[in-house]
Amino acid sequence: MPVVRMEGIGETICPEGKRLVLAIEQSGVDILHRCGGNARCTTCRVEIVDGDPGPMTEAEQVRLARLEDRPEAMRLSCQVQVRDDLTVRVLRRLRDNPDMDDSGPPPIEWPADRPLPPE
Repeated sequence: MPVVRMEGIGETICPEGKRLVLAIEQSGVDILHRCGGNARCTTCRVEIVDGDPGPMTEAEQVRLARLEDRPEAMRLSCQVQVRDDLTVRVLRRLRDNPDMDDSGPPPIEWPADRPLPPE
């Protein structure tokens, strides 16, 4: 199973094909996902430090294109299906946003053998 290392936080293993946002959240990290994993808000963004996150979904490309000065290694964790070991930097967490009550609606699981996004 792939290993997901989160800089300054720890690491977890996850089944191949699992959404990165779910692997991070299920490891106990309070990553934001305000749109419920639908590539609409960018709150689940991560920086890929090492590893291959795979190709971007069309929805991810469209949403990230709206950001100014976006680092090339930035990805939406809701749109990444973990296939290989990854090292990431989690950029948005609930603990750093005291005005929010929760991380957001839970992203759905998505079959590992089918591409994202669910909509």
